[in-house]
Amino acid sequence: MKKKSRMAPSDGATLHYRIEPVLPKAHLFEITLEITHPDPQGQKLALPVWIPGSYLVREFSRHIVEIGAHESARKRPIELVKLDKNTWQAPPASGTLVVVYKVYAWDLSVRAAHLDETHGFFNGTSVFLRVVGQEHLRHEVTLAPPPGKSYQGWRVATTLAELDAKRYGFGRYWAPSYDALVDHPVELGSFQLLSFKASGVPHELAITGRVPNLDVERVRRDVKAICEEQIRLFEPQTSAAPFQRYVFLLTVLGEGYGGLEHRDSTALICARDALPALNGRDPGDSYASFLGLVSHEYFHSWNVKRIKPQRFAPYDFDQENYTSLLWIFEGFTSYYDDLILVRTQLLPVERYLQTLAKTIAEVQNASGRLKQSVSESSFDAWIKYYRQDENSANAIVSYYKKGSLIALGLDLTIRAASAGKRSLDDVMRHLWRRYGQDFYPQNVRGLGEDEFVQLVLDSTGVDVTREVRQWAYGTTDVPLEALFKPFGVAMNPGAPGNGGRGATKSTRPSLGARVTSEGGLARLATVSDGGPAQVAGLSAGDVLIALDGLRVSASNLDTLLERYSAGHAIDIHAFRRDELLEVRLLLGSPPLQWQLSAAPGRRRLRQAWLGQAPAANRQPSP
Repeated sequence: MKKKSRMAPSDGATLHYRIEPVLPKAHLFEITLEITHPDPQGQKLALPVWIPGSYLVREFSRHIVEIGAHESARKRPIELVKLDKNTWQAPPASGTLVVVYKVYAWDLSVRAAHLDETHGFFNGTSVFLRVVGQEHLRHEVTLAPPPGKSYQGWRVATTLAELDAKRYGFGRYWAPSYDALVDHPVELGSFQLLSFKASGVPHELAITGRVPNLDVERVRRDVKAICEEQIRLFEPQTSAAPFQRYVFLLTVLGEGYGGLEHRDSTALICARDALPALNGRDPGDSYASFLGLVSHEYFHSWNVKRIKPQRFAPYDFDQENYTSLLWIFEGFTSYYDDLILVRTQLLPVERYLQTLAKTIAEVQNASGRLKQSVSESSFDAWIKYYRQDENSANAIVSYYKKGSLIALGLDLTIRAASAGKRSLDDVMRHLWRRYGQDFYPQNVRGLGEDEFVQLVLDSTGVDVTREVRQWAYGTTDVPLEALFKPFGVAMNPGAPGNGGRGATKSTRPSLGARVTSEGGLARLATVSDGGPAQVAGLSAGDVLIALDGLRVSASNLDTLLERYSAGHAIDIHAFRRDELLEVRLLLGSPPLQWQLSAAPGRRRLRQAWLGQAPAANRQPSP
C-alpha cells in the first residue's frame, strides 16, 4: 500500500499537552493541557474509562489526585465541576483554558501507567484528558524529562510523530487526533534498544529491565522473521507493511507475561528467564511463549487495529463497546501467533502439535463451553471474561482459545474443500483489503456483526454457514479429529508427548477441582460442575488438610492421588474458613488429554498449512 507521510501539518495546533514525571519516587506525572479555543458554552473534559484491547472498565480517572484550571491570560483560577466518574465541566473561558492535573502511576502492566526512579511508562488513555468536541483536531504533546541530574540518561521510545524532538529524545510530538494520540504508548528511561528492518521498515525493541548476557542477535533475528512472515501473509505481492515504523516496548521482570496492541507499536511484559542468553542455555518453552506473544501482538497491527469490528469504528471511550466478534479478532490472532512460528521454523511442528493438543484439552475440559458460545463470550467480555471468579470455568468459554480452534477448524475446512487452493489466509487478506488497508486516516467502516460468513464465501468459494453457526454461535465442539485426517494428523487420547511419540495416558484420578498452592497449602481454586469435589460437598476456597488420614500439601497431593484409581472412595478433611469439614469423595477419571501426531512423509495439504506451498501452487485470491 502507499505509505502515508508523517510530516507535521501546518502550524496552529489547537490542543497541547505537556507531561512531566515530576515526582518519580512518588509515582506522579503532572500534565498540563492548553485548550486554545475552549467551547464558548463551557468546555467538557473526560478521561477514558477503558483502553482498547483490554475489555474491562478500569476507571482510569481514579488515579487523578489533583486537578485545577485557569485562564491563560488572566491566571484566574476556574472551578471545574465534576459531572460523573470521568467527566469535568469548565465554565466559559475567555482565551486559552489551561488545565493542570497529577496522575498517580503505579500500575506495572501494559494497560495503564507506571513511574519510579528506574523508568516511566504510560498509555494515553491513562493520562490525557479528552477535550470533548475537539477530538478530531491535531494534538501536540511535550514529553519532558524528570527533574534532576540522576535522570539525565533517560530517553524516549514511542511511535508518536516528532515535531522538534529528535528520535528517542524529549521534546514535542504530535498526533492527528485524540484517537491517534492515545494509540501510541510511551516508554521513558535508560532502555536497551535493538533495531532491525523488516520488509524495509525500521523496527525497534526498547527493552526496560535488567537482562544480563542477553543474546541480542538471536532475539533480533527471530523477531524479524516473525514480522516479515506476517507482512508477507497480508501483502504477498508487495510485502508492504501498514506502517512506516514499529516499536516493541518490552518490560522485563522476574515474573510476568502480557501484551497490548497499538497501531504501530505494542507494550509487552515477559519474564527475564524467557529470553535467551549468550551462554547457550536454551530457555525452551518460555522463549517460544515470548515469541508467541510478540507474534500475537504484531498480528493485531492488522487484525483489530485496522481490520476492526464495525462497533469499534470509532471507539467510545466513555463506556463499554459491545461486539460479538472478539472470537475473530482475538481467537484468529491466537491461532496465527503460533502458526507463524511454525512457518518461520521457530517452532518445530512436533511442539506446535503438542501446543494444539493442550489447547484442545483445556477447552474441552471446561464445562462452560457447553453453556456459552464464543459470540456470547465476546459480547460479555466486559462482565465475564475479564472479571473471572471461582465459577468461571463452569460458566464461560474463552473466545481466545476456542476462537483459535474455530480458526483452525475453518482453515482446515477451507483447505480440504478447495483441494488446497484456498485457506484462511485468503480470508484474512480479503478482510485486509476490504476493511483495513486504508483504515487510517479515512476511518472507513469496520466488519459488521453478520458479514463474516459471506466474506469467507467471497474470498474462498467455500460456504461455512453451518460451521460458524454451530461452532461460534452455538456450543458445538469443533470436530478436529475428523478435520485433521486429510492433513495426515492423528488425534488420539493421551498426554501430549514428542509429537505423540512416547505419549502415555494419564492414570492419576481426578478430584474434579483445580488446586493452587497458597503458602504451601492445597486450596481449591475452582470446582468443576458435577465433579467429584462438588458432589462430595467441597467448594472453591476450601483448604485440603488430610487425605485418608495423611496430611496434604500442595506439593504432595499429586503423589498421594497416584496411589489410587478412578472409582476409589477417599476420606478428605478440609477447612472452610475456620471450620473443619469431613467428606467422602469418589475419585473421578483423569481429565481429558490428547496427543497429535503427524504421519511420516510430506503431505501436500499439511505442508501448505504449516509452511509455505511452492509458488507455482499458490492461487491468486478472487
